[in-house]
Amino acid sequence: MNTPSKFQVSPEGNTLSRWIRLALTLLLPSLGLLGCSTLIAPPQSAESAASYQQAMATFDAVLKKHVDAQGRVNFVAIAQAPQALESVVRFIANESPANRPAVYDTPQKVLAYHINAYNALAMYAVVKEGIPQALKGFTFFRFFLFNRVVVGGESMSLYSYENKIIRKLGDPRIHFALNCMSVGCPQLPQDIFEPTKLNQQLDAEAREFFADPRQLVVKDNVVMVSEILKFFTEDFLAAAPSLQAYINKYAPTPVPMDSKIEFIKYDWTVNRWPNT
Repeated sequence: MNTPSKFQVSPEGNTLSRWIRLALTLLLPSLGLLGCSTLIAPPQSAESAASYQQAMATFDAVLKKHVDAQGRVNFVAIAQAPQALESVVRFIANESPANRPAVYDTPQKVLAYHINAYNALAMYAVVKEGIPQALKGFTFFRFFLFNRVVVGGESMSLYSYENKIIRKLGDPRIHFALNCMSVGCPQLPQDIFEPTKLNQQLDAEAREFFADPRQLVVKDNVVMVSEILKFFTEDFLAAAPSLQAYINKYAPTPVPMDSKIEFIKYDWTVNRWPNT
């Protein structure tokens, strides 16, 4: 979510079992299936990171240069000249709202930082993963659980970053902004998220999401909607009495409140172009 280290979450707490995660952590690396955990961030250097404004201007330029109008990413071009994206990842590794609270002194600044950071880290992770065809199978676990990113000096997985930090900020619209670079994600914008217009941007992303026939289809009294709403049901129900009611906040045409909800299978294919 968009994003998504998208493990299923429901009001009943139907999350990936901690025991399963522990077993995977202990067993799979020893079998050589996932490889060693690696820091996705480039090595730290003596020079200090750029300012937030400089880093975000760089990431904005990366988005404009390498993301097309459909939200697909030219990962090959990024891999051939990764310096710009690496500088953004290095900044994220050095600075975050947790270690520089005076810089990120509003909820909008905090949330915009984390959305941009997650998207940059996921983009870089795809490049470091060798631009896989899809984030499925063992690649899924390596990408979201075993590879490590660094945010403000703290090492974590993309799964932990999304679920333990970003989701706790309490805005379900993040699921229309976070992007794990797969086809099932919301469309990746060609612009960064900015604190001064974040609310408008998140509303626009939500409206675009529900206007996309790949994410929402209504036929008779059945609403087919992206599995994102299944993965994060509890987040949406914290902001509306039902999924239908939440959808109707942003859908171009209201869905029937008594409709049956079914979910469109999430597509983990890496959203790249040219698609070779």
